Amino acid sequence: MRNLDITTLRSFVAVADQGGVTRAAGFLHLTQSAVSMQLKRLEELLGLELLDRSGRTIALTASGEQLLAYARRMIALNDEVISKLTDQAFEGEVVLGVPHDIVYPAIPRVLQRFNADFPRVRVQLVSSYSLQLKDMYKRGECDVILTTEPSSADGAETIAELPLRWIGAPGGSAWRKRPLPLALGRRCLFRPQVISALDAAGIPWELSVETENDRTIEATVSADLAVHAMLDGTEAAHLEQIDSAGALPDLPAHMINLYGGEQGRDAVVEALAQLVRQNFRLLGGTQLRAVVG
Repeated sequence: MRNLDITTLRSFVAVADQGGVTRAAGFLHLTQSAVSMQLKRLEELLGLELLDRSGRTIALTASGEQLLAYARRMIALNDEVISKLTDQAFEGEVVLGVPHDIVYPAIPRVLQRFNADFPRVRVQLVSSYSLQLKDMYKRGECDVILTTEPSSADGAETIAELPLRWIGAPGGSAWRKRPLPLALGRRCLFRPQVISALDAAGIPWELSVETENDRTIEATVSADLAVHAMLDGTEAAHLEQIDSAGALPDLPAHMINLYGGEQGRDAVVEALAQLVRQNFRLLGGTQLRAVVG
């Protein structure tokens, strides 16, 4: 009788979710060779090829796609049994503050993993502007926060450095218009750099949308009525980076700073900070799709 191993299935799901063995290994705190070996054993056990290794980026075979759904259910059931039957030492709530525009794609992965590790601890996610989050942190209203800032800051740890990119509608042409229509938040920290870069390049611009609502900005940009600026890799699926071939100026990089991640704090807070640190460093260190390791 053949038995599937949960640890091996967890590695398989991580490879599928993270886009490659290299990133999955970092997510699981394993070496690349260990993850590759687990995948090989899984394929040998089933007698099936689960990964298409013919290209540079990872892809699942038809058998791999079928197994993925089962693997998720088996892992979820395993984690549920462990959490229900095992006495948990940690309970309570932690508050995590994250700017609107960098919630995706890293934070959902952080929340998912943290919930598996600490099922009785509730994470309250607060999404706001960096300046407001810093004020909340100073008042003790958040345990851990992230900010997007032009440079490193006192009392913070810089966990990623990402360049700003021009963002528009898929296949859009708003970026060709002059004056250039912009959709910017009133309190967005990127705003001065965007305007300064356009002024330095001699490109006329106008504010088509000035709001505090990120959904309004997304709707306007996705309708191809304006362009926006976001950190590389944080744009939503219905938006895309603009390849202007030099028609728009390059934008500066910004730091993602972590407050509250220092050692010696509550073990739960430290664990949350470590997951945040890990996922954003993966984002910052992988500008291209991961190659299967």
